[in-house]
Amino acid sequence: MGRRSLVVVESPTKVKTIQKYLDKGFVVKASMGHLKDLPASKLGVDVKKNFAPQYVPVRTKTRTLQELKKAAEKAAALFVATDPDREGEAIGWHVAQEMPIPRDKVYRVLFNEITEKAVKAAFARPGRIDQKKVDAQQARRILDRLVGYKISPLLWERVRRGLSAGRVQSVAVRLICEREGEIRAFVAQEYWSLHAHLAGAAPPEFVATLREKAGEKVALGTEVDAQAVVVDVRELPFIVKDVVRGERRRNPAPPFITSTLQQEAARKLRFSASKTMMVAQQLYEGVEIGEEGPVGLITYMRTDSPRVGDDAQAAAREVIAARYGADTLPERPPAYRARKSAQEAHEAIRPTLIDHGPDELTRRLTRDQLALYRLIWGRFLASQMRAAVYDTLAVDVAAGPYVFRAQGAALRIPGFMAVYIETPDESEPAEEEGEVSGLPPLEAGQRLGLVRLEPKQHFTQPPPRYTEASLVKELEEKGIGRPSTYAQILTTIQKRGYVHRDRGALLPTDLGETVTTLLVEAFPDVFEVAFTAQMEESLDEIEGGERKWVETVREFYDRFAKDLKRADRNMDDFKKGKPTDETCPQCGEGQLLERWGRFGRFLACERYPECKYTRNVGENTHAEPQPTGSDCPTCGRPMVYKEGRFGRFIACSGYPECKTTKPITIGIACPQEGCGGELSERRSKRGKPYYGCTNYPTCKFIVWQRPVGSACPKCGAPFVLERTSRGKRFLACWREGCGYRREAEEG
Repeated sequence: MGRRSLVVVESPTKVKTIQKYLDKGFVVKASMGHLKDLPASKLGVDVKKNFAPQYVPVRTKTRTLQELKKAAEKAAALFVATDPDREGEAIGWHVAQEMPIPRDKVYRVLFNEITEKAVKAAFARPGRIDQKKVDAQQARRILDRLVGYKISPLLWERVRRGLSAGRVQSVAVRLICEREGEIRAFVAQEYWSLHAHLAGAAPPEFVATLREKAGEKVALGTEVDAQAVVVDVRELPFIVKDVVRGERRRNPAPPFITSTLQQEAARKLRFSASKTMMVAQQLYEGVEIGEEGPVGLITYMRTDSPRVGDDAQAAAREVIAARYGADTLPERPPAYRARKSAQEAHEAIRPTLIDHGPDELTRRLTRDQLALYRLIWGRFLASQMRAAVYDTLAVDVAAGPYVFRAQGAALRIPGFMAVYIETPDESEPAEEEGEVSGLPPLEAGQRLGLVRLEPKQHFTQPPPRYTEASLVKELEEKGIGRPSTYAQILTTIQKRGYVHRDRGALLPTDLGETVTTLLVEAFPDVFEVAFTAQMEESLDEIEGGERKWVETVREFYDRFAKDLKRADRNMDDFKKGKPTDETCPQCGEGQLLERWGRFGRFLACERYPECKYTRNVGENTHAEPQPTGSDCPTCGRPMVYKEGRFGRFIACSGYPECKTTKPITIGIACPQEGCGGELSERRSKRGKPYYGCTNYPTCKFIVWQRPVGSACPKCGAPFVLERTSRGKRFLACWREGCGYRREAEEG
């Protein structure tokens, strides 16, 4: 037997799935993610020598690296089969550098789905590692390292230890803080609408809403305005002016890309972005489905292209015709247009075995896997079907110079809606999904009876707080980050304590707002939304061969270095104390300084220790607790954030009359089987933080390190723990005996 070829993938889950598709001439092994990275203990970037990175082996991957090298010594060739994106390309590049295999025997294989056909086709036509894609990832890594390692010490020095800044994450926090500022500054405006309840010759009665007066749109600002119109029209005859029948088509949504999958899973399934990606990764890498063994059920889940291959479209049309009838198919398969920056080589997220519907896989998948697969399968099939068709009816009713309008719509052809209906954003009105309102037979010139006039008061609403879904949409629209980064951005800003989630809404913490204000003032370029988006375009241009990575990093660093010097001189120092306009009420002499402590912001007299006056401000103040935006389920009064003996919690503002409280969860489900609770941060009697189940005392699960919502790649545990040893942060599996461990990313 000749020498076998070594195939390296990222995840051990893929090893078994891919190995069964290859003959005995290949041996498949996993790198377990990155084998090399920038050092955790120092900058690792030589700014004076063209930003040369100093990559070192990841300390927790020593054994993995040794095993791969040993396998490579016996191998005839190396096939890099890491994920088909920049990160995967960089991982494969590092693997190739470490293996004792000649460069001309190193091949790159790419597949967007882990099926027999796709895997064999990739190995039949292997390519080479794409250095441009590696350079783009390398530029991103170096940019993020420069920002993280240069700014974080400033925050440690001026605010408190343990804080950090991220090139993209801090811009996401800025968006959330600015939205919160808009909400606080919002002043509601009153307006009124007027509705006429009318009767025709036949039932039913119907309602028409005032639209115009003498051809101009009517705006009713106050009740006086509304009542004036009531007086004008109540004695006038109501005559049908126009009856317009029409047709409205509603087209299906495109198949999922990473961002839309995260948004829809958040709306429909209440999944966090990190949970969505974790479950999607499981479906992509391979799930045991009986005699077939492990099968990759969906295409690669990090993509920004809605493109669908011809074979997949043909297979979808067969399944649609068989299940829903040939009349639900459009004449030609639809084509969906990608954004300018999308990588068209990738496909949309779709099922790989389209004839395997969710119902056939019920016993093979976990509850979360089945829910997400059902979403992906339904969305893809719907995207290949006919549009839905509504019959519409609009009736204009004249009362003197005033025009009232009644509208109705009834679904005539369900089309794609027989399979899947997209959930709208919280800020968007829902579209009709059936008959909206019944109207009696009407014709132009017909006189109607006025049953009653109904004025209604309304108030304009502030912009809604971001949810994970709407923030991902905003980041995508503004060009901040890329598909592979959204989940990590959302996880990081919550993990660092800059943002917290309440009933799905993202709110900035007092710490988040303070740090954001400091960063935006000190680094107006780095944390500017348009500048961050422009940097993403530059990274895309590096991948496309239009820019050099060193030039791109240098352009960024030249501006950044100037801001850094200015920030070192001018950034407010909360450790020494930021002066306020308030005189100490205790001694009457000293000026109060704004400072940061273990539990947040507080005011202290500048004459300390002679005068020891302090007062909590921000989130810890008891005089003005921060609202959560939700109401008490017991009495209906607003719920607020409070600081207690054992940490922050949510309580009714009606205390002590109403003693309703609830913990603040971190968005990670309790791992105890059948529990159904979530983990929340608490403090022990000695002030030590820990994370326990919200179903305590029924469930007594706790961990002492902060859980991070990404699955353990070794044993599949639902989360890993963030730990620190000798000043270095790392992630480790919470399950005893697993042993998985890797260094944590900055940012």
